[in-house]
Amino acid sequence: MIALRPFGIISVAPTTWSTKVMSDNLETCIEPYLPAFERTYAAENYTARTIITYRCRARKFGALLDQAGIAPSSVTLDCIEALMREVPRARKNTIRLDTIARRLVQHLIDIGVAQPVPFTEAEIARAALLTDFETYLVKQRGLSPRSIPHTVGFARRFLDYRFGKTMPDTACLRPADAISFMEHVLISARRDKTVATHVRIFLQYLFGCGATATNLALSVPKVAKVWGARLPRHLSPEGVEAVLACVRDNPRHGARDYAMLLLMARLGLRAAEVIAIQLGDIDWRSGELTVRGKGKLHDRLPITVEVGDALSTYLREERGPTTCRTMFVTHRAPHRPFKDGQIVNAILKDALKATGQKPVTPYVGSHLLRHSLATRLVNTGASLDEVGDVLRHRARSSTMIYARLDIDGLRLVAQPWPVAGGAQ
Repeated sequence: MIALRPFGIISVAPTTWSTKVMSDNLETCIEPYLPAFERTYAAENYTARTIITYRCRARKFGALLDQAGIAPSSVTLDCIEALMREVPRARKNTIRLDTIARRLVQHLIDIGVAQPVPFTEAEIARAALLTDFETYLVKQRGLSPRSIPHTVGFARRFLDYRFGKTMPDTACLRPADAISFMEHVLISARRDKTVATHVRIFLQYLFGCGATATNLALSVPKVAKVWGARLPRHLSPEGVEAVLACVRDNPRHGARDYAMLLLMARLGLRAAEVIAIQLGDIDWRSGELTVRGKGKLHDRLPITVEVGDALSTYLREERGPTTCRTMFVTHRAPHRPFKDGQIVNAILKDALKATGQKPVTPYVGSHLLRHSLATRLVNTGASLDEVGDVLRHRARSSTMIYARLDIDGLRLVAQPWPVAGGAQ
């Protein structure tokens, strides 16, 4: 839009680009702290384009602080939600302003400009209780680092459910509290059979340290294993190959995702075992892989040519510039290891949707490929002992779920059905 100004000067209304440049060059109260904020991301191998976007978002948050009259020394993480209420939500798959605001405020706290919100007495008491509980899990129960966060997390949820933000008074706990908590959790997570185990461990700890007068763990009921009545979720051999081909053709991070799924489809690894692989776990000369399995047990498995090619392709072409020794890292900077195996679930869901396959149940877990490998072995004549060796089962009962897939073997041991006038 063109407008006439005095003295015949013609001005042009600012375009989107010019408005963005003006906002990017606008100085706010957080300007003195931006260079150090940017250096933290440059040190973690973030791209220059991403750092520029973070700088723009940080300046927008600084403008909100100026409008609200909040100095950087007075900003807290709690005030971010109030400042974001008037800001429209960002489009999907874009860097959100509140995310950068939290990172910036945490940076100000780390460098001593802002002060963290002091903890209440109830929060201090709860943190001390959970810290002692975590020490108990490590030193007395001997739980693996993979299991401890889950157990502590359920203990934290139990305290939140029973006491809220008030002081946790464990002496007043009753069996009804544990039962109602389990009912509350299992309403939204009926497949989780470990809730009772985590709650029992926490209640046993409270009784052992004298926080409760009775052992409330004895009152926690068992969870019905209704899913054990179904056949293991699996795909046909053609379905497995379709999933692998779909993942391999992804132009962005197909090599990484393909290598991860191939380890489960060919070697039967669990998702947690895949993301735990270190660079030193692969012996390229002997063609063997050290698997960090359950219970802190390590196994050595042979690497097939197909798996070795997939791993080497990922290392050469896709793995980002990182000093981390973990094999599989995030695609985006700072290229960190994955927190858990949920990345595998996401990859599988996208691949199933792209190939048009529908699993037998709405839930798709990372064990889908592991079950598919076991099913293929059973259908090709492998014994249960051989299946258990491939899957590295410690107990034969874990392998028995695949006996229901051996239809020909079941026909041989099936008893005749009694009917009137004789067996049929």
